[in-house]
Amino acid sequence: MPKSTASFPKEHLLPAIVCVGIALALNATSWWQGLESGALDELTNLRRHFQPPADSRIVAVAIDDESINVLGRWPWSRDTHGQFMASMACGNPAVVAWDILFTEPSADDAFFIQGAGQLDHRVVFGAYTTDENPRQPQPKTDLTDPVTRIEGDRQNIPTTPFALLPIAPLREIGYTAFCDALPGQDGVIRRVPMLQRTGGRILPSLSLQTLLLYWHLKSSDVRVVLGDAIYLDGAHTRRIPIDAAGRYFINYRLDWEGSNKLPYLYLLRNYTEHYAQRKPHPEMRSVEGKILLIGQMSTGLSDNGPTPFGTMTPLVLVHANAIENVLREDYARRFPSWPVALGVLALGVGGLIFFPKRKLSKQALFALGMPALYLGLAALLWIKLSLWLPLLWPVLGFGVLQIFMIVRQLIREQRSKQQIKGMFGTYLSPTLVNRMIESGQSPELGGHKEDITAYFSDIQAFSTFSELIPPDQLVELMNEYLSACTDILQEEFGTLDKYIGDAIVTIFGAPISLPDHALRACVASQRIQIKLGELREKWRSEGSKWPEIVWKMRTRIGLNSGETIVGNIGSRTRFNYTMMGDNVNLAARMESGAGSWGVYNMCSGATKIACEAADNARVIFRPLGRVVVKGRNAPVAIYEIVCLKENVTGQILECIRIFSEGLEKFFARDWAAAEALFSLSLPLELNQPGITPGVISNPSLVYLDMVGHYRAAPPPDSWDGTHVMKGK
Repeated sequence: MPKSTASFPKEHLLPAIVCVGIALALNATSWWQGLESGALDELTNLRRHFQPPADSRIVAVAIDDESINVLGRWPWSRDTHGQFMASMACGNPAVVAWDILFTEPSADDAFFIQGAGQLDHRVVFGAYTTDENPRQPQPKTDLTDPVTRIEGDRQNIPTTPFALLPIAPLREIGYTAFCDALPGQDGVIRRVPMLQRTGGRILPSLSLQTLLLYWHLKSSDVRVVLGDAIYLDGAHTRRIPIDAAGRYFINYRLDWEGSNKLPYLYLLRNYTEHYAQRKPHPEMRSVEGKILLIGQMSTGLSDNGPTPFGTMTPLVLVHANAIENVLREDYARRFPSWPVALGVLALGVGGLIFFPKRKLSKQALFALGMPALYLGLAALLWIKLSLWLPLLWPVLGFGVLQIFMIVRQLIREQRSKQQIKGMFGTYLSPTLVNRMIESGQSPELGGHKEDITAYFSDIQAFSTFSELIPPDQLVELMNEYLSACTDILQEEFGTLDKYIGDAIVTIFGAPISLPDHALRACVASQRIQIKLGELREKWRSEGSKWPEIVWKMRTRIGLNSGETIVGNIGSRTRFNYTMMGDNVNLAARMESGAGSWGVYNMCSGATKIACEAADNARVIFRPLGRVVVKGRNAPVAIYEIVCLKENVTGQILECIRIFSEGLEKFFARDWAAAEALFSLSLPLELNQPGITPGVISNPSLVYLDMVGHYRAAPPPDSWDGTHVMKGK
C-alpha cells in the first residue's frame, strides 16, 4: 500500500472526524444550544428588514404610555373596559382576545360583563397557571371545552394544580385560554405551550383558542399528536408543529415597530364617538373581521419579557407572532444536523489534502472564507424560507480543523529552525506560574450568613446620556461620578461589590462586621446625594463641555437590611466576594421602585429600624406606605431617607408632619381629608417637577393621584393600603 494511502486515515480523515465530533458533542449541551439560539436571534433581528408587512388580520391593541397618560394609572376601572367592549361590538371584530387577567371580582364588573356580552361569544379572556388554589367561584356554565383528542404521553403537557381563571361571569360569555409564556433555559421566550393541563382538563393557549374562535372551530375539531403537530379540521385546516410537550417554536416576525398596533385610547375614543355619540370619523381604522389582541405595551407596566427582539418585549406580541405564523402557515423549520456534518467533514478532508503544500495565505483565505459563505447561506435560508440551518457548531468544527491544520503546518515549517521551544517558553511564563501559586493554596468557594445592609444605586434615565454624550466623554463623566461615590462608600466602610454600567452595588457589614451597618449605609446615601449636587454645579460651571442633562443628573438609591449570604461566590476558577439572597433582591427593588414614589432615596422598614437602633436622631426618614414587591407576597414598609439631621430645615419637618397625617387619613379611607393634607404638603416638597432639575414627581403628587383614583373607584373592603408593585 502506498505511503500516501496508508497515512490518509491518520493525516486527513481522523483529524476531521475528531473536530466535527467535538463540535457535535458540544452542540448536544444546553449551554451550546443557548449560544445557537442566541445566534438565531441575531438573524431574526436582521430579518426584520427584509420581511413582508404584518398580517392585516391581526391588530395589537396597545395599552401604551399615551393611553395611560389620558386614562390614568393602570389598572383602569372595568367600566372603561366595558365601554371599550361595547364600542368594539359596533366595529364587529372577529375575535377580541385579552392578554390581561380578570381573575378578581370588582365593584364595577357589571358594565364590563354587559359590554363583553355584546360580542356574542367572540371574546377570549386570559388565564394563568399557579401552584396555589385561588378558590374562585365556579360559573354556572363554562363556555370553554377541553381538548380531548390527544395522541401521545399527556404527562409531557405542562401541568399545574391550579389556574387563575377569569371571574365566573366572564367564563359564561367568553372563552378561557392560557397566556403562559415562560422563558427557556437561556432566559428567552422561544416556545409557547399550545396546551395547558390543569384540574384534570387540557385547555388551549390564548393563541390556539383565538384561532379556533376566528375559524369558528370547536375543541372537538382539534387533534393533537404530541411530538408532531396540532391538526385543525374544518374549513381552514392547519398543521401546527409542536414538540412532545405541546409547545410551539415561534417564528418571530412581529416586533414593536413591525406589528399592526392601535392604541387602546384610539379605539375607545373614536369608536365611542362614532357609534355612541354619532360623530363621524371618516378615516377611522376598521376592525371588522379582525383579531384584536389586547395587551400591555407601556414601558412602565410589567407584562414585558425577553424575546429575540429584546429583553423588554411586550408579551402580547408573543401571541401575535404565534397566531400570524398559523394564519400564514409560516413555520420555522430546523435543518437536520447529519447532512451538515457530512458536508463539513468532506470539506475539511479536502482542505487537509489540498492545502499542506500551498501558501499559508491561501489556506487562511479558505479557513475564513468558507465559514463566511456558510453563514451567508444560513442567513439567506432563514430570511427567505424560515429554514434554520445550524449556525455555530459547523463553524466551530470547521474552524477547529483549520486551526489544527494551520498549527500543524506551522509546526512542521518551524521545526527545522528550532523555534518551537522559544514559542512555548514565551507562552508558559515562569513568572505567571509563580504568581498563580504565590498564595500556597487554591482559592475556595464558600459563603455564610451575615446581617448586612445591601446598597444599590442607579442613575436616572442613564440611557439618554449615552445618546447625547460621545463615548470618550461618557467614560470621563462616569469615572468622575463613580470615583466620587466609591470614595464615600468606602469612607463609610462599605465593601464595593460590583459596578453594573452606571449602577453601584455595595455591602455594608461584611466582610468586616459592623453593628451600625444600616446607619452607615443611610449616611452614605445622603453624602452621595450632597456630593452629586456639588458635581452638578461643577459640570454646569464647565459650560458647553457637558449637555444640560448632565447638570440635572440624579441618582436613585435603595437600601435593605437583613440576613444575607455573603462570601466568595462563583466558579472554581473565578469568583468574587459578593452577596445573594432575598434581602439583596429587596434592596434592588427599593432602588428601582423609588422612581414610582417620586423619591431618590428609599429603604425598607428593616433598614430604618436598624439605623435608628444605632442612632435614632442622625437620619431623617419619611414613611411612604406599604408595598408588595414583585417576587414577594408579604408587604414591606418603605421609607424615604430625606436627609441628615444637620441638614434638616423647618420646611422639611413640616412637610413630613403633614404628609404623615395625610398618609394616616389615606389608610383610613378618608379620601377628602387625605387629599387636603397632601395638597398642603405638596408646596413644601423640596423636589418640584419643572423646578428641581431632573425631578418628575414627588410623594405628595403620587398620593394625590392615588387618592383621585380611589375616590373614583374605591378599593375593596379587604384593602389595607398596601400597594402592589407590578414591575421590578
